[in-house]
Amino acid sequence: MTDVLVLGGTGWLSGRIATRWADAGAAVTCLARGGREAPYGTTLVVGDREREDAYDQVARRDWDEVVDVSSSPAHVEAALEALGERARHWTYISTVSVYASSDDTGADESAELLAPAPPGEEEDYGRAKARAEASVRSALGFRAAVVRPGLIVGPGDPTDRFGYWVGRFALAAGAEVLTPDGRGRGAQVIDVDDLADFVQAIGQERWTGVANAVGDPIDLDALLAEARRVAGHTGSVVPAADAWLEEHDVAYWMGPRSLPLWLPVGMPGFWTRANAAYRLLGGRFRPLRDTLERTLADERERGLERERRAGLAREDELALLHELQS
Repeated sequence: MTDVLVLGGTGWLSGRIATRWADAGAAVTCLARGGREAPYGTTLVVGDREREDAYDQVARRDWDEVVDVSSSPAHVEAALEALGERARHWTYISTVSVYASSDDTGADESAELLAPAPPGEEEDYGRAKARAEASVRSALGFRAAVVRPGLIVGPGDPTDRFGYWVGRFALAAGAEVLTPDGRGRGAQVIDVDDLADFVQAIGQERWTGVANAVGDPIDLDALLAEARRVAGHTGSVVPAADAWLEEHDVAYWMGPRSLPLWLPVGMPGFWTRANAAYRLLGGRFRPLRDTLERTLADERERGLERERRAGLAREDELALLHELQS
C-alpha cells in the first residue's frame, strides 16, 4: 500500500488531494492543526507547523509521497528538514505568481522567477513561494515535483473570486450588473478537482519536474458571458472604464471592494501561461460551464447575499451603478 502524507489535508485544495489519494487505495495521513475534520478514509495527526515538534509523530517512518501546499517558506523548510530523507517523492504546490514578468504571452516553465523572499518578507506571496520552491529543489533534487497553478476555481473556493460573477449574475436576476472593461483582459482558470486529480496522478508516477497547472486562456468578456448564461441573468451588463473604477476605489483582481479577475492593462502574460507540460502529463480540463454550474450551486448554498472576501457588496455595486449612469 502507498503511504501518503499530506501536510494540511483539511483545507480546500489539500483536502481534495487527500481524498484522491484515499480513493486510489493509499493509506493517507493528514498533518493539520485540528479544528476541521480530515477527509473520510484518511487519518488526522494534529500538529502545528509553527511549533518545533510539529513533525514528531510523522518523522519516524518512511513515506512514498509527501504533498505540501504551504505558502510559508519557514514551514516548507522545516518540513524538508524533518521529512526530506523519509520521502521517496515530494510534490510541492506552488503558483504562477513566482514568475518575474507578466509581459510575455505564452511563457513556459523556463521563464525567469522572482528573487526568493529573504526572511522577514514572507508576506510577499510570489517571492515566498519562490523561496519555498528553491528549498524543495535544493533539498530533494530529482525526488520532487513542483506544480504551479494559476487561478484555482470551483465549489468551496475560500477566496470568493471566481464565484463572485456567477453568484452576482444570479443575485441580480433581471437587474443591472457592474463589470470592468474586458477588452484586452482574460483569465486562466483550473478547476480544483482537475488540479487534485493531476497532483495525485503525478505523485503516483513519481514524476519530477515543474509544470504550470493552468487552463487555456479565455477572454474576460467570454468568461463573464458564460457565467451570465449559467446564472440565467436577463438584466443589463454595465461596463466601467479602468480610470473610473480606480477613482471610486474599486480594486483589481481580489479582496474587498474589488471586481474579481479584472487585471490592469499590460499583463497579458499573467493569463496566457503555457500549459503544454500539464497536458502532456495527462492533465485534464473540464468544460467551463460544468465548473460554473457547480460553483453556482455552491454559491446558492453559501448565500448569494453573504459577506464576501472578494467583490462588491450588492449595496455598493448599486450605488456605483447609480453614480456611473447619473
